[in-house]
Amino acid sequence: MDSKKLLVFSDTHGGVTALKAVLNWAKNHTPPKDTICAAAFLGDGISDLQPAANAAGFFCEWKLVGGNNDYGYSMPEAAVFDFCDHRFFMCHGHRHSLYGGYHTLIAAARNAGADAALFGHTHVPFFKNVDGMLLINPGSVVRPRSRIGASFSVVECAPDQPLKAEFWGIGAKGEIRELKTN
Repeated sequence: MDSKKLLVFSDTHGGVTALKAVLNWAKNHTPPKDTICAAAFLGDGISDLQPAANAAGFFCEWKLVGGNNDYGYSMPEAAVFDFCDHRFFMCHGHRHSLYGGYHTLIAAARNAGADAALFGHTHVPFFKNVDGMLLINPGSVVRPRSRIGASFSVVECAPDQPLKAEFWGIGAKGEIRELKTN
């Protein structure tokens, strides 16, 4: 069985052009045997998804949660889904006291039976195993709060292998480049 990839992004905040660049990249980047087959959006910019996906011609299985700036949309604040042999908890993060640590997020993910938690809100890319829970934050597509700039991630799930996350940067002209996060 080939690996599967999950596109993870958050905090687009009206950046349809930047999101379109990400979705164009996702559509064209991976070889057919390990194609991006699902996308997880972690809130704050839900209205950006349809116009960007339509413009890029990128269509896949979508996993969505709303953020604290997604006014007027009836979206869950958290969700759980299975991808490959893993269970993911996803949320925007604004209800999980992220600036005080990850204890509330980890507890919510454990209560959901997840082995990985996806979250946004901080606009800072993050990938770490904390207290036995894999935590992944893709950063922000347009409003970064870290020195590496605007970013998103791709989570790779291969049979009998731990999850891997790659982080990608988005340049001012929509160019995509791999980020070295180690």
